[in-house]
Amino acid sequence: MDRQSFIRWLAVDGSAASMYRLTGFAEANAAGYITKIHRSNAEWKILLTPEQYYVLREDGTARRYSSTLNAEKRAGLYLCVACTLPLFPSKYKSDSGTGWPSFYDVLPGHVETKADFKLIVRQTEYRCTRCGGHQRHLCDDGPPPTGLRCCNDGVALKFIPDAEPKQ
Repeated sequence: MDRQSFIRWLAVDGSAASMYRLTGFAEANAAGYITKIHRSNAEWKILLTPEQYYVLREDGTARRYSSTLNAEKRAGLYLCVACTLPLFPSKYKSDSGTGWPSFYDVLPGHVETKADFKLIVRQTEYRCTRCGGHQRHLCDDGPPPTGLRCCNDGVALKFIPDAEPKQ
């Protein structure tokens, strides 16, 4: 959890349940930080499909409209496919019309950003905090309340639907 999220947590709630929510159900050490994992390229190639490896480890981009997650409407959680760190609850999903799953916010502390000049123009890339997998780019043309658009490669995500209520 970053400093700003921790201060917000203290000011708003301060409970153990709130801390659990803010860390996004991720493995955390006593200080509340997400435990990073490190693997060699050879290990990642064994664990990921070729397309996942291309996107997550080589900063590639999946084809537009190639992900079934574009049409996903169920309640649930979107996780990094490489390490299962939760990144987005379904309530943050928005239809950007770009051909990639998009979200207007991310679980606090679950992505790291950096400037990316690969297309000459400055973009803000975001990566999974736990495994460093490239998820895609942040844009400032998203919907309220944040105005952000986390344009994600569907191949980099795994969707886990909420449990169906028992009848």
